[in-house]
Amino acid sequence: MPYERRDTHYRRAKAAGYRARSAYKLIELDDRFHIVRKGDRVVDLGAWPGGWLQVAAERAGPRGRVVGIDLAEVTSLGIPTVTTIVGDVHDRTAILALKELLGGLAAVVLSDLAPKLTGVRDTDEARATDLASAVLDASRELLRSGGRLLMKLFMNSDFPSLMARLREDFERVTTTRPEATRRGSSEVYAIGVGYRRPPCG
Repeated sequence: MPYERRDTHYRRAKAAGYRARSAYKLIELDDRFHIVRKGDRVVDLGAWPGGWLQVAAERAGPRGRVVGIDLAEVTSLGIPTVTTIVGDVHDRTAILALKELLGGLAAVVLSDLAPKLTGVRDTDEARATDLASAVLDASRELLRSGGRLLMKLFMNSDFPSLMARLREDFERVTTTRPEATRRGSSEVYAIGVGYRRPPCG
């Protein structure tokens, strides 16, 4: 299908004041799976331009705390409970800085990260897997015991091994495609519930 930037979800997002059409993916998934709850500490990995930060802040409420990281600076949302930093999810120092800003371990880690595509299948698959692995590594650093993860994955040759990692780390793992996913996309979203944090972690 041809890429249609200004589709229905784009127009809805603009009208509602969300910074990205992907806000509706998180809204739908959270309505179905109750990922973000009132008072939660939430981390958004790959937060630019801020659509997921906006939804997470709404769902966590005034007693929640939302911290995001991206290679690109996120223009201030004007929401007191939201903080962002510029950094790389591969960088453990940046992940530790996130934890510090959060004021403790997270109840939820969110990630809508996707690689920059080259058009070369093997390269693009490797980049997608590298990002997903970085998200899983960061989640092990950031999540509290029993915490929840929502992350984007791609249906490629590395998908089974990434799912195996998720099942090691979480009591329950579900995959789904929200309605706002573009037709023809290979992306799916994985929801991990009940993080098994090591006793010494």
